[in-house]
Amino acid sequence: MFRTALRNVLAHKARLLMTVLAVMLGVAFVSGTLVFTDTFGNAYKNKSAKSFDHVSVAIQSDGGSSSGDGETKQPGRLTDGLLKKAEGLPGADSAIGSVSGFTALADKDGKLVGGEWGTTGANYYPGKDGKDPRYDFAEGAAPKSAGEIALDSRTAGRTGFKVGDTVRYSTDGPVKEAKVSGVFDTSDGNVVAGGSLVVLDNKTALKALNKTEYDEIDVKAAAGTSESALKDSVDKILPKDTDAVTGSQLSDDQDRMIEQQTSSMSQVLLIFAGIALFVGIFIIANTFTMLVAQRTKELALMRAVGASRRQVTRSVLIEAFLVGLVAAVTGFALGIGVAVGLESLMNSAGASLPDGPLVIAPTTIVVALLIGVVVTMLAAWLPGRRAARIPPVAAMNSVHATPTTRGLIVRNTIGSIIVALGVLMLFMEDNYVKSGGAGVVLVGVIVLTPLLSRPFIAASAPLLKPFGVTGKLSRLNSVRNPRRTASTAAALMIGLTLITAMTVVATSMSTAINKMAAGSLKADYSVSMANFQPLTPEVREKLAALPGVEASSPMRSAYGEADGSFTTISGVDPKAIDKLIGLDFDNGSIEGLGGDSVLIDREMAKDKGLKTGDTVPVKFEDDNKTVQLKVGGVYEGNEMLSGVFAATSVVDPHLDKVVDKQVLVKMKDGASDTAEDSIVKALGDNPAITIQDKDAISNQVGGAINMLLNMLYGLLAMAILIAVLGVINTLAMSVFERKHEIGMLRAIGLDRAKVKQMVRLEAVIISLFGAVLGIGLGLFLGWIAGGSIANTVSTYAMEIPVGRIAIFLGIAALVGVLAAVWPARSAARLNPLQAIKSE
Repeated sequence: MFRTALRNVLAHKARLLMTVLAVMLGVAFVSGTLVFTDTFGNAYKNKSAKSFDHVSVAIQSDGGSSSGDGETKQPGRLTDGLLKKAEGLPGADSAIGSVSGFTALADKDGKLVGGEWGTTGANYYPGKDGKDPRYDFAEGAAPKSAGEIALDSRTAGRTGFKVGDTVRYSTDGPVKEAKVSGVFDTSDGNVVAGGSLVVLDNKTALKALNKTEYDEIDVKAAAGTSESALKDSVDKILPKDTDAVTGSQLSDDQDRMIEQQTSSMSQVLLIFAGIALFVGIFIIANTFTMLVAQRTKELALMRAVGASRRQVTRSVLIEAFLVGLVAAVTGFALGIGVAVGLESLMNSAGASLPDGPLVIAPTTIVVALLIGVVVTMLAAWLPGRRAARIPPVAAMNSVHATPTTRGLIVRNTIGSIIVALGVLMLFMEDNYVKSGGAGVVLVGVIVLTPLLSRPFIAASAPLLKPFGVTGKLSRLNSVRNPRRTASTAAALMIGLTLITAMTVVATSMSTAINKMAAGSLKADYSVSMANFQPLTPEVREKLAALPGVEASSPMRSAYGEADGSFTTISGVDPKAIDKLIGLDFDNGSIEGLGGDSVLIDREMAKDKGLKTGDTVPVKFEDDNKTVQLKVGGVYEGNEMLSGVFAATSVVDPHLDKVVDKQVLVKMKDGASDTAEDSIVKALGDNPAITIQDKDAISNQVGGAINMLLNMLYGLLAMAILIAVLGVINTLAMSVFERKHEIGMLRAIGLDRAKVKQMVRLEAVIISLFGAVLGIGLGLFLGWIAGGSIANTVSTYAMEIPVGRIAIFLGIAALVGVLAAVWPARSAARLNPLQAIKSE
């Protein structure tokens, strides 16, 4: 039986090619993901290990702790005095104090380098040898005064700054200038991930970053002293509320964190690889079903000469094993290329992954081989089982064992039950149940595709009428075997279902955010720190003094309890706020804000039974005193504006330091390039400050959604590609199966061009069937998902992206045309006489 199976594989290698490609692509996706994440994690671990070379024991503050009376203890003091003590300990070779914090660096065009969260400043702390082991200078020297600064080599390469150039930077307000004293290499993970690192001399860094003590003190053990021995010595000098941690523990913690990050990335990629493999199952099942049907006489003869059902099934499974093995090996080799490609892609996108050798773990090889073989054998099991049921008498008349009507009735009944169960789950409250329901509905529709194919193909008759006899033939060929048509279309349907559902949700969410920004903000600009840290009140004062500004207000945040419930209390200027924000009031109005009168959102009013004119007790976090504030209005809150709005005079006494979260600005002549330039110049062209108009605020979230959506499109492209292979495979084998029929058509006058047209139309029908089914199911799932989002985002409403759906349908039709090129050419080239003679 093994020799028979091997002979069949070699005899049908051309017909099995698309199956091999489908499995190969899925395996390549899986193995590429595993190789990439292993390589990525290993490189980061090696880099992070180097960053702990100078650390034997780290002294860290625990950040303070709460006592029983509710008071917060001060964090441990990591001062110069403690640093000197640590350096003088027996067994200590050196000690370094480190600080870091947000430091905005401007490029040559004045724009922020490294992104909102990725631009960092740190100190240079020279040891006994005058060097800081954290930084390896490739050019120039370390900074020695307030007028000098050093840049990491990646940032210097991106910006074009060289030693001796003057750069502009800011930490918490004013813009400073300094000369580049040197360029260094670093293993800092933030830099490796695409951020930037600037280094100041120790004294300047402490002052610029507003630090009164170090963030951490790193002690290096002398030769012959173990980490544990040094830690015992360090423990004796630790101030209250500080901890000592060994370098090995820090490195292990870092390794665990990297493993978690790479594991999350791997899981996401593997989900899409799983989708690709799931799509591939339909192709494999279709291929073996058709091969079995074409070998009915051969299999029946095997039964007639003594082969058992089990042996026939085993023969088909051995074929599947051989096909899966070839696909798995080639897929694994291709996966290595995929891993290299992913690394290059992320580097070109600015991720700046660390350099390191390609890691091919033994488990990756085993997983790739198992997936390729197991998936292929599972998909081939049912066709193999059907093959075993072929009665020996079929060998005498070459009758194919066609699927029975009863089988379709059973399938449709099961599919209907599955869909009903899935729909029921979709309307449950629990989001996990809803997610499961979406999967159940998808499975149910896949089961029902043979039933759904008939009405769709019948409905296509008017569109095919202009093509005459070839249109009619293509329609009849498509409906001839509903199971085969369904399996081919299902592969395309799965990909388009997911793409459509995600597009609907993403488009609707972007529109909701735009509506929210347009409805909530009357201000032309929002001014804030790039990393959303607090602004000094001087920023608002400078903006208010600008001639083109009509109104401005700070947004200050305090926290406390309103009638026993935790809430945010936003301090604003009551005289200007009505020109800057738009609120829909249930009762009261914005004029009610001022003095000891506040505005509260609808949720709080409903929860506490409050209305305009009532008094609400508010207790701020800084003291235990309760302030009685009057409700001046109740408004409808949203994700941008919610909680309690009060005058700054109410909030300011409860702030440790009066700072602004942001400043809202309305210009007399509206938003314009000129107006924005005037704000930029008034604030000293500061790279640390971000100025956003309404579009920028919307795009901040909407842009992230679109970027995520484009990434998902790219990941799902693999599933679509495999679906295309499925259409090609089905048509190619169908043409082979219908050689006799096509020969007869050619003999009675159907020319080659018409034969090609017939096959192309058949491909387009199948592709559009899968597309329409996928888009319809995707719209339904998008509507269900939107219902959950609408409960939390008030402006959310389902929006059907008609333009993108039209593109999806166009792509599906193009898929059909392209997939039919090879099968149509093969059909047209058949010799009519030889085809008629074939069985």
